[in-house]
Amino acid sequence: MKSYKQNIIAVLAIIGLTACGVKYTPAEHVLFQTPVSDSIPYRIPAIAMMHNGDILALTDYRLCGNDIGYGRVDIHGRISRNGGRTWGKEFVLVEGSGMSGATDCGFGDAAMVADRESGDVLVMMVCGETVYWHETTTRQNPNRIAVLRSSDNGKTWSAWEEITESVYTLFDDSVHGCVQSCFVGSGKIFQSRQIKVGSNYRIYAALAARPNGNRVIYSDDFGHTWHALGGPDALPVPNGDEPKCEELPDGRVVISSRAWGGRYFNIYEYTDIASGAGAWGEAAGSGKRVNGCASLENACNGEIMIIPAVRKEDRTKVHLALQSVPLGPQRANVGIYYKELPEDITSITPESFAADWEQPYQVSDTTSAYSTMLLLKNGNIAFYYEESITLNGCGYDMVYKELSLETLTSGKYRSL
Repeated sequence: MKSYKQNIIAVLAIIGLTACGVKYTPAEHVLFQTPVSDSIPYRIPAIAMMHNGDILALTDYRLCGNDIGYGRVDIHGRISRNGGRTWGKEFVLVEGSGMSGATDCGFGDAAMVADRESGDVLVMMVCGETVYWHETTTRQNPNRIAVLRSSDNGKTWSAWEEITESVYTLFDDSVHGCVQSCFVGSGKIFQSRQIKVGSNYRIYAALAARPNGNRVIYSDDFGHTWHALGGPDALPVPNGDEPKCEELPDGRVVISSRAWGGRYFNIYEYTDIASGAGAWGEAAGSGKRVNGCASLENACNGEIMIIPAVRKEDRTKVHLALQSVPLGPQRANVGIYYKELPEDITSITPESFAADWEQPYQVSDTTSAYSTMLLLKNGNIAFYYEESITLNGCGYDMVYKELSLETLTSGKYRSL
C-alpha cells in the first residue's frame, strides 16, 4: 500500500505539478555514453529498485570491444537516491581480469533483482571467456554463471561467486539431454508478488539455453538454491532466445522470449505451489500476423511487465501488460506495446496473451536495441534502454527515461 506521501507525489505527477507549484518534468538521462568511435563501448541495460527506494542501473563496459566471452568486460553502475531524478557517479561493480581462459576474464549481461522485504540485492552474470553460441561451448566447457550480492540496498557488495554447476546440473538428467550452454536473460529478474514459500518471495530467472530453447529456474531463498520450473524436461519455448519472466495476477508465470519479428509467450500453471509442480502450455508467437508485439526485421531483448492501472473512460481498475521491443525496421525505434488483461484472468492462454496488443508507444526515433523497465513509486515507468549506436558498431548510449502511463497509452489509462 502506498504511503500518504507517495500518494501525494503520484497525484502531483498526474496533474503535472510539484508541491511547489512547478511543472513536473519526468526525468531523462544518458547514464552511460560511448562518445566516439574508438571509445570503450557500453551495452546491456539492467535495472532494479532497492527496498529503500534507491534505483540501481547497470551496464556492460566492454574493454574487449565485443560481447562477453571475447575478452575483458566489466560491469559499471550508477545509483539514483531520489526516484531517478538525479544520479550518482559511475562506479565499477565488478572488474574482469582479461586473462584468457580465466573464469574472471570478463563479467557481462547482468540480470538483477532487489528483494521487496529487505536490503538484499542479487545480480546474475555471464562470466569467463566462452561464447554462448560457439560449438566449443559445451557442458564440459560451459557458458559460466556468476553472482554478486548486497545486503544493504547496493551500498556494499560481496565478492563474485561462480554458480555454474548449480544451474547446469538441474538439467543433466533431462530426457532431452543436458544443456550445453545457457545464461540468464539480461535486465530484470522477476520476484513474485504473491508466492512466498521459503525465506523470501519466489524469484524467477529465465534462461536462454541450447539446445531446445528456453528454460526457467526459480528460487525460494533469494538465489542461494535453484530449481527447474516444471522439472528438468520442461521446454517453455523450444525455439526461444533471450527471455524474461513475469507473473499474472492469479500467480501463473509468463515467459516472454525474443523471436524474429516479435516475441514468443507461454504460461506456467501450478498444480502445487509449494513444490513448484505444474506444467507449461504451448508457446505462442506474437507478431504482425496476430496483431501482437511486432518487431520489424529484428530479434532483440526486451522487457515484459504487468501492472495495475485505471481505465480513465470509466475509472475501472484493470491490469495492463507492457512489452518493449525495437519496432524496426532492424534494431531501431524502440517502443512499448500494451494490452488490457481480461477481468477473468484465468481465461488467459498463451495464444490469447500473444494476440491483439494495442499500437505501441514509440520511445526512440533512432537506432536502439535492448531495454528493461520497472514501476516507480509515483506510478510512472522507469524505462532504461540502448540508443544511438556509435561508429564502432558495438556501443550505445544507455538512456533512462521516466514515462507516465497516460503517455504510453495515449491517455486511455493512468496509474493506480
